[in-house]
Amino acid sequence: MTDYTQILVDKTDGIATITLNRPEKMNAYTRTMGAEIMTAMDDIDADDDVRAVIFTGAGERAFCAGADLTPEGGGQVFADATEVESLSDERVRDGGGRLTLRLFESKKPLIAACNGVAVGVGSTMQLAMDIRLAASHARYGFVFARRGIVPEAASSWFLPRLVGISQALEWCYSGRVFDAEEAKAGGLVRSVHGPDDLLYEARAIAREIADNTSAVSVAMTRAMMWRLMNTDHPMEAHKIDSRSIYRLSRGADAKEGIASFLEKRAPNYPGKVTQDMPDFYPWWEDRPYE
Repeated sequence: MTDYTQILVDKTDGIATITLNRPEKMNAYTRTMGAEIMTAMDDIDADDDVRAVIFTGAGERAFCAGADLTPEGGGQVFADATEVESLSDERVRDGGGRLTLRLFESKKPLIAACNGVAVGVGSTMQLAMDIRLAASHARYGFVFARRGIVPEAASSWFLPRLVGISQALEWCYSGRVFDAEEAKAGGLVRSVHGPDDLLYEARAIAREIADNTSAVSVAMTRAMMWRLMNTDHPMEAHKIDSRSIYRLSRGADAKEGIASFLEKRAPNYPGKVTQDMPDFYPWWEDRPYE
């Protein structure tokens, strides 16, 4: 078992909960925290018993209050402080972007339970998650223009897709902090809950997934939705839909799905994402039609 210093990882009844665990610093983000989350995600993707992942923050005040720019926090988390000759140098890469790209590659559905302040990378890391819930006292802020930098963590790709270009630009241009109700109205979060109900509601969603769906089907659906929504023509989606239906409909999970429906019982899907994904997955690495 990995010893984490800045996150907590709990796996219970098919649901993994990753808690950002620096409450004395309002869970401010560091390179160490980012590396630990990525390590935890590698472990979770390799664990077929985990069906969904919830992210939250320790304490009552914050999900993540942005990057920790203090000396004890590393002082610089966006890129290496060393001067480089080429902007293609690996050391130029944004740490938050490394994290969101890893979350993007997840085979498990990701649920954000935002329990307080979420500014900077505290907001942008949630964009790569699939379902976002907020506590009533949560606050969000894409504050980069007020710090003399630009949105990071690939948020220029994620945010407009989630909330539309106009809303994304307003929040990023102003850099202001806004409340959970505005986040909901703008399409950033699914729902707003009392602090005591937030994790209960997040777990209810995770439980619905874990108890009733095929892990392979969910992993494929996640990859298809994220990767196909911006293709130039629906034919690109049709190609992957067709291959997926053809392969999965002949598999054990489809047989179990039909049998459990006809027999009016809970399903027990045998498929595992570590070994039973369709033979053309990951199709984006092969690109057979190009």
